[in-house]
Amino acid sequence: MSFSREPEWDQLSIETPELVAIDMPVAGIGSRFVALFIDYLIWAVAIIAFILFVAFVDPSLSHFSKLGEKWETAISIFVPFVLYWGYFTLFEAFWNGRTPGKKLAKIRVIQRSGRGIGLFESMTRNFLRIVDQFPFCYAVGVVCIFLTKQHQRLGDLAAGTLVVHEREHLTTASSGDASRTFTSGLFENAPAPETRPKGFEVATSGVQLLGSADLEVLEGFFARRLDFSLETREHLAQRIASAIRAKSGLEAPPGVSTDIFLEEIARQLRDLARIR
Repeated sequence: MSFSREPEWDQLSIETPELVAIDMPVAGIGSRFVALFIDYLIWAVAIIAFILFVAFVDPSLSHFSKLGEKWETAISIFVPFVLYWGYFTLFEAFWNGRTPGKKLAKIRVIQRSGRGIGLFESMTRNFLRIVDQFPFCYAVGVVCIFLTKQHQRLGDLAAGTLVVHEREHLTTASSGDASRTFTSGLFENAPAPETRPKGFEVATSGVQLLGSADLEVLEGFFARRLDFSLETREHLAQRIASAIRAKSGLEAPPGVSTDIFLEEIARQLRDLARIR
């Protein structure tokens, strides 16, 4: 990965498996502090609500036994920890790498590959949040952010994650489409998917000359093609079609786009894989 300096932000350049570089702005100390401040305000409100609740039920617990008092002490320790750790972990894992603070600051957490984070990455980076806070005011985390090119704190280094900016004019893929990456919103005005012409098929004899490795290449292209500009997408499709043509002799018929041609080949390869 390479980095370049822009007036606003550092740029993270991610090279995809198709050898296409995609630049994303990396979030620095300022925007991350704003997001953290907002999140702490929300967390503080939740803690205050919990304290008021404990104060309300405390007289009731004390009337029972010392066991009730022990439960009260345990809950008073456990619940704030769950609220603190769970707040960041669950929001980032299930809300596209964002907390309410990050959403307002227009930043999010992603994997170094550019894909969204899952529960494991979120748990890892937030488990080490306590270490990043040492000795006070996120001193360890701030030092790590300044010393790393990708502005990562310890939790990010352990989880393999980054915090990046969301530009206002960009939209990101919905969390329901796991095949798309964070960068899929970088290219706007993508055309609607083409429809497959009726009766269009490719020769089965040619498809049989292809193998599982070819299907993996095709599936990888389909999963990431919305991440690319139209020019790059067409270039990659032509390269894959040329490689398939050299191995199988198959050609796209007149009037059939390269994308539809590749989709039909992938469909037949999947059918052959099921039969085998």
